Amino acid sequence: MTETVHPWRRYIAIGDSFTEGMSDADPRTEGRYLGWADRLAAELSTHAPQGEFHYANLAVRGRKLDDVIGPQIDAALAAGPDLVSIVGGGNDILRPRVDLDEIADRLEQAVARVRATGADVLMATPADPVDAGLLSSLRSRHAVHSANVFSIAQRQGAHVLNLWGMRALRDWRLWATDRIHLSTEGHRRVAQEALTALAQPVSDPEWRTPLETAPALARRQQAAETARWARSYAAPWVHRRLTGRSSGDSVTAKIAAPTPFGPQDLPEA
Repeated sequence: MTETVHPWRRYIAIGDSFTEGMSDADPRTEGRYLGWADRLAAELSTHAPQGEFHYANLAVRGRKLDDVIGPQIDAALAAGPDLVSIVGGGNDILRPRVDLDEIADRLEQAVARVRATGADVLMATPADPVDAGLLSSLRSRHAVHSANVFSIAQRQGAHVLNLWGMRALRDWRLWATDRIHLSTEGHRRVAQEALTALAQPVSDPEWRTPLETAPALARRQQAAETARWARSYAAPWVHRRLTGRSSGDSVTAKIAAPTPFGPQDLPEA
């Protein structure tokens, strides 16, 4: 069998907390995260000639589209990538008022800018929040944004990481305790989905298989956990919004320049 060799040698990821990797904690460094993009880069490196694959991750938690398709994309293009993942707008969509058409227009301009250099682009839809409790109110916004992402990709020749279609992500065990960011297992599965979006072989053929059904929680326990979540995560998030602060105000890119990268750069290697 002929070994699969992809064309990419320089992958740069831009975005917000999703692409930074929250909450896939790196056990080697306190406060640092791995995430699907790191895991995707490690997988892609195994199908590139030895020593030729480089990776940067410029994503920072809390950043809105202005930053993703502004300073981040400028820095990415200056580094001469041949593959860029652009996942932005999620924090904008959480605001009380949002113009989804404007987000789509600006996102498409950014994708077209990258494509004009000859580089490939990987976009992503939001996950379907149908079973996400209080966050399920975002479903209509996520659905429209997902349709916009697929339309942009069709026009611009981009790839799409289809989180909306990942039914396994409806299981809260694939999410962190903040109910907003993925767990380590969630990020691992998303990396496999990203490989599929790029028409690359996966290393885990069971990545789409849902976890075994968990015992149902009693209503009282569900209510207690929701109240705990509201105190620990929802209230601080609202406070940051009201005071004009972001969780990423003092955070910088974790891999600021293209660097040789492979499975050996993940802790389980």
